[in-house]
Amino acid sequence: MSEALQSVSPPRVETGVREGGSITSSIGRKAVMAVTGVVFFGFVLGHMAGNLQVFLGAEAMNAYGAFLHHFLHGSGVWIARAVLLGSLGLHVWAAWSLTMSNLSARPVAYKVVKYDASTYASRTMRWSGPFLLVFVVYHLLDLTVGTTNPAFRPGLPYENLVASFQRPLVTVFYVIAMSALAFHLRHGVWSMLQSLGASHPRYDPWRKLAANVFTAIVCVGFVLVPLAVFAGIVR
Repeated sequence: MSEALQSVSPPRVETGVREGGSITSSIGRKAVMAVTGVVFFGFVLGHMAGNLQVFLGAEAMNAYGAFLHHFLHGSGVWIARAVLLGSLGLHVWAAWSLTMSNLSARPVAYKVVKYDASTYASRTMRWSGPFLLVFVVYHLLDLTVGTTNPAFRPGLPYENLVASFQRPLVTVFYVIAMSALAFHLRHGVWSMLQSLGASHPRYDPWRKLAANVFTAIVCVGFVLVPLAVFAGIVR
């Protein structure tokens, strides 16, 4: 009798408390994505504002670049780089592990895929992220290190930027990268607000508005600079 009762006893049900409280859980990794996303959103806003100083002229932009490199006696820029690099590592880890978890949960793909709730931005996150990572590496080599910019001159960000965007292929690549950034930001802001607790039908229209407005401001601000240089407005 005891063996029969043991054989039909219900399986142990996990409460999920431990899973939800761990950084390696699905909730924990989404929280990592949200927090690191906040860091990146702040960075792109600041970087966009710095780029737009190109319209104030060479003196203003070069002075801004000098301020960044001398802030906190030169340690400020390295602190910012360390925070960004750490955030990037955590962001990539969380995104990759979540993707692998989703794929392992359904190893056999659907025969017919219908996108009822997802958006194009959400469906392109898996390729826009790696593409942006490649762009960031090139962008650093172009305007920070100067390896891929034949006209690079240390300490002159205005002249380096103008020299870079006078090359048609660089300008086209930059605009394509900003398009990928638009898709990534659009879904990123939406998901970040959801992970931070703003997930309710009452707030969804505001989440959508915030995602669209933020994405439009950032991407238009970034694209204006290379287009203005290429068109000869900034020279």
